[in-house]
Amino acid sequence: MAGLLMSPLLLGVQASIQNPEVLPTPPMGFNNWARFMCDLNETLFTDTAQSMVSRGLLDAGYDRLILDDCWMRKERAADGSLEADTVKFPHGIPWLADYMKSNGLKLGIYEDAGNLTCGGYPGSYGYEKQDAELFASWGIDYLKLDGCNVWAEEGRSLREEYRVRYSGWHDVLSALPTPLIFSESAPAYFSDNASDWAVVMDWVPSYGELARHSTDVVVYEGGDGWDSIMNNYDFNTLLVRYQQPGYYNDPDFLIPDHPGLTKDEKQSHFSLWASFSAPLIISAYIPDLSDEDIAVLSNKALIEVDQDALAQQAALVSRDGTFDVLSRSLSNGDRLLTVLNRGAATATTTVSLARLGLSSESDCQYAARDLVTGEEVNVDSDFEIKLDSHATVVYRIALPESCAKTIPTGMVFNTPSGLCLTASTDQSVTFEKCSASDSQVWNVAATGDGSDVTLRPLSDATVCLAVGDNGELSLAQCEGAASTAWEHLVTGHLRNTLADGCLARNSGNGGIESCVVDSAAQIFGLPSGVRLAEGDLN
Repeated sequence: MAGLLMSPLLLGVQASIQNPEVLPTPPMGFNNWARFMCDLNETLFTDTAQSMVSRGLLDAGYDRLILDDCWMRKERAADGSLEADTVKFPHGIPWLADYMKSNGLKLGIYEDAGNLTCGGYPGSYGYEKQDAELFASWGIDYLKLDGCNVWAEEGRSLREEYRVRYSGWHDVLSALPTPLIFSESAPAYFSDNASDWAVVMDWVPSYGELARHSTDVVVYEGGDGWDSIMNNYDFNTLLVRYQQPGYYNDPDFLIPDHPGLTKDEKQSHFSLWASFSAPLIISAYIPDLSDEDIAVLSNKALIEVDQDALAQQAALVSRDGTFDVLSRSLSNGDRLLTVLNRGAATATTTVSLARLGLSSESDCQYAARDLVTGEEVNVDSDFEIKLDSHATVVYRIALPESCAKTIPTGMVFNTPSGLCLTASTDQSVTFEKCSASDSQVWNVAATGDGSDVTLRPLSDATVCLAVGDNGELSLAQCEGAASTAWEHLVTGHLRNTLADGCLARNSGNGGIESCVVDSAAQIFGLPSGVRLAEGDLN
């Protein structure tokens, strides 16, 4: 494909991002899959519901239970209707939905865009309208749509086929008297191809309220829980630009009773997902969770962050192989700092106020609260942080009125390769392994009323990323230089407005190329809060 097509986000279609009240904050609840897979039944769901009520999870915000695969019979009824497995669900799904409602809960359900589900049960291909209307009549308000057993019709690529099927579901669900919340799984089927994955991610926010974008989190006793959590965490860090009220990137379930996870790893899992404003869907046997696990899942301060109305996703400020530092803004003006120790030993790091986009002027002192321990500290220069292996700290930072301005600040990195845009002392620019140096942390400041931004490295605040006369990247004085104006599109492309080309990573160095939708070298992650450009790249 020679040109970069207009993103569906900009086409004005009716969707969650245009109508965020369908799901104004990320969903919270329970799904059986990672813990029980196909071993689900009515009793599991009623017992789980009662436990969610009695143990305070409903009061904490966990208000829905979602049936996953294998809930139905192997064949449709004579009229084409789906039927529940009456051995597993003797009272039927409408009864179960009413049971949930009577306990202040909601019921969601699973289906597949293919002709069969992943477990070999009837898929919804060709039955979309009939199935959607059936689910609504049962009292279902949430559909998780998987993507197994999808094949491309003649004349379409596989990624185009997924778009046709998921957009069709969007139309069907939107036409219901009360639209169902739509959880999409299409991106997960392209996560091993950076270009295809990015193109599919470009359209999913237009069709649903959340999208599972990567590998399933590991099932109970199915492998290394921490490695699986980190895999999905890493995918989520690539997708900051898509999230906004009404659409949420979904790194998959919380697995607090997975064997092998340490106390710190369980807390990190929850803290990171909350920092992302990710869906908080528990897949565990809730009646048997320890009081300690329930306390982690019920942390009011972190849930407030997850459910914040701004819905920003925490973005990488820096990464050095041991520490990941992330930050975002909250709707009341507070700033969030999240630090994860990925290393195998206890370690210490320092995070400056400048790296959070905050002023370090002498009259600027910030009150910061640890959202796990509740400890409060006052900071006027640097955060000194010591963490055990696989532990995470989350600080909520209140900004005094005189120091309330923040600048989106963090890594600018090529998401397929993970390499960081790096400012050199000779005014050149390269792509290097991320090392958390100031030369790899960038202020991304708006230049006016439009969508143009400048990118300024912390290592030298007088210069900005620019394009030279020969099309090569360089650092140039920021003031008044048209070559330093950039636009960031939801597709991940960074377009230089003077050169009318896109930033590209080539063999370690960077340059400007014609903008191409399928070019993995042109896809970049930026800090949270950067304005996205609207329009069409050709």
